[in-house]
Amino acid sequence: MRRYLLATVSLAAMMSATAAQADSIKVGVLATLEGTYTVLGEDGVRGLKTALGEAGNKAGGKDIEVIIQSTDASPDSAVRGARKLVEQDKVDFVIGPLSGSEGIALRDYAKTQPQTTIINGISGAQETTFVDPAPNFFRFNMDGAQWGAGLGEYVFNEKGWKTVATVAEDYSFAYTNFLGFAHGYCKSGGKIVERQWVPLGTKDFGSIIAALPDDVDAIYLGLGGGDAVNFLNQYQQAGGDANLIGGTIMVDGTVLSSKGEAKKALVGTPSSGPQADTWDDPNWQKFVKSYQDAFPPEKRFPSPSLLATGYYNATSAALQCLGKVNGDLSDGHEGFRGCLASLELNAPNGTIKLDGNRQAIGTNFVTEVVEQDDGTLANKMVAKIEGVTQTLGDDEGEFRKLGLPSRDILKCD
Repeated sequence: MRRYLLATVSLAAMMSATAAQADSIKVGVLATLEGTYTVLGEDGVRGLKTALGEAGNKAGGKDIEVIIQSTDASPDSAVRGARKLVEQDKVDFVIGPLSGSEGIALRDYAKTQPQTTIINGISGAQETTFVDPAPNFFRFNMDGAQWGAGLGEYVFNEKGWKTVATVAEDYSFAYTNFLGFAHGYCKSGGKIVERQWVPLGTKDFGSIIAALPDDVDAIYLGLGGGDAVNFLNQYQQAGGDANLIGGTIMVDGTVLSSKGEAKKALVGTPSSGPQADTWDDPNWQKFVKSYQDAFPPEKRFPSPSLLATGYYNATSAALQCLGKVNGDLSDGHEGFRGCLASLELNAPNGTIKLDGNRQAIGTNFVTEVVEQDDGTLANKMVAKIEGVTQTLGDDEGEFRKLGLPSRDILKCD
């Protein structure tokens, strides 16, 4: 009798645990919470938490359980993190990663885990979805080249800057973001006379700054996080006063909100990317308020960075599709993935829909850094380009002839 009772209790406990699991959905999150991009990853997580908070941490009638896994922006760390989430923690799907080369690695990992859906966080390397994409990898943010749309034309035609030198980080996202700028700049007639590439995590920019040419109209800076802040501090100390052009993450809120006065060298700097801080669109303003209300001022930026926006959009897409399928992730996520592929996301930074490679088509903003009345810095919209495709409006065949983003692509011939 005692053995029977123990067996009955054990079976009841197992059934209870199974029922509890069925009432929740486990989501794994990859974010760079180590290394030079730590502050970027932290704001990405804030964006995700903002979306979850708006939904009451529920979707499709089920509770959402989140497991956050830290990475350091390297492909190896992203794969290790994904393996832990998928193979040990048994998450239902993954949101992430943040950095460009991480995204390429996750695309390849996704192919080995066909049962798992991966929704990109904000990583922006072109190759991730443009070359041999994974059918279970979805990206609701434009890639880095799309984020460069309109900037080259603006600085050539409106600023009159005919020649530039460049300093950028030596990895996939920076190559992609630079391609977007150069695509428009070269077509407009601009000349790129010198390029310097620096490793992620560079702390001493002295030799780079000393080698910058004096006879150019502007310097394009494709730096982010700690690298961007270190460059600005050292450039100001060296007396640098050239016109600056910002890559997308050079003028993101993670840099504009950093400590110290060197960042004010960016006032007036044109850039481009998936959002404009001061945009008066009601949907954008609603998101900004939701982000601000979700965290005390000392635990967030004055306005959400593009990292927060990217993770917010990825999470919102997942929550909407979980709602449409009533939380049902059976049949290899067939219904969930079908929803993601066809979803037209009414995002705070404009409508987003996916192409045949499950890559975002969206709105890009050309901006300039301004100092606001309270002394904080922000990006003010000066132009808006809607419906930006991954081929930047070119015929796909012609665009592919350019080659994949690299140190040398593309050149102004």
